[in-house]
Amino acid sequence: MTLNEVINALQSAGSEQTKKTYLTHGAKEPLFGVKAADLKTLQKKLKKNYTLALELFATGNSDAMYLAGLIADEKQMTKSDLNRWAQQAYWYYLSEFTVPWVAAETPFGWDLAQEWIESEKDNVASSGWATYSNLVTLKKDADLPFPLLQQLLNRVSETIHRSPNRVRYTMNGFVIAVGSSVKPLTAEAEKTAQTIGKVRVDVGKTACKVPLATEYIGKIKNSGRWGFKKQETRC
Repeated sequence: MTLNEVINALQSAGSEQTKKTYLTHGAKEPLFGVKAADLKTLQKKLKKNYTLALELFATGNSDAMYLAGLIADEKQMTKSDLNRWAQQAYWYYLSEFTVPWVAAETPFGWDLAQEWIESEKDNVASSGWATYSNLVTLKKDADLPFPLLQQLLNRVSETIHRSPNRVRYTMNGFVIAVGSSVKPLTAEAEKTAQTIGKVRVDVGKTACKVPLATEYIGKIKNSGRWGFKKQETRC
């Protein structure tokens, strides 16, 4: 399918109700309001397509940008591509899902995450923390840089409550990811969770809530999914 054909398919799949929901959560025009399930249907049809992914993301249409992440070929994506995407990912569906998903599957995910968390831009820094969260749930424990993860947990303990809005959310998510997926560091993650306590994030007029890390990690440990690793990040 060509770019125009995909855009037409997105437009046909969109709904005003979904569009309204996305706008409430931070999306901006242009967008059609396509549900994730319909995007996945298109993903199966398109498969991985590096060039088309870049074209879709460049449209600035939120639905197209999300789809771009689903079909991006991580073996062809460059640091430059992902840095551009991180800058352009203006709301959390894109900055905390689309961009980190792809970044974590590339060989330079660790480098990008480290670079992004130092950004003064809320959307870029939150992409960095979300990339770290994806990496620890994707990589085997034997392949993880434990000293770095410990440093990051300490950083969360010391800085989360004075960090920007969505950075607080993704820092909290990082603690949960480490505690849930990296058994050797669960105790340290739980200690961090106790230290930070309840994390307050402005979620606007939505019904979203910030999970309490202590409770979330505890539920994972009791559910039989403790230490679970993903085969791929994108969903």
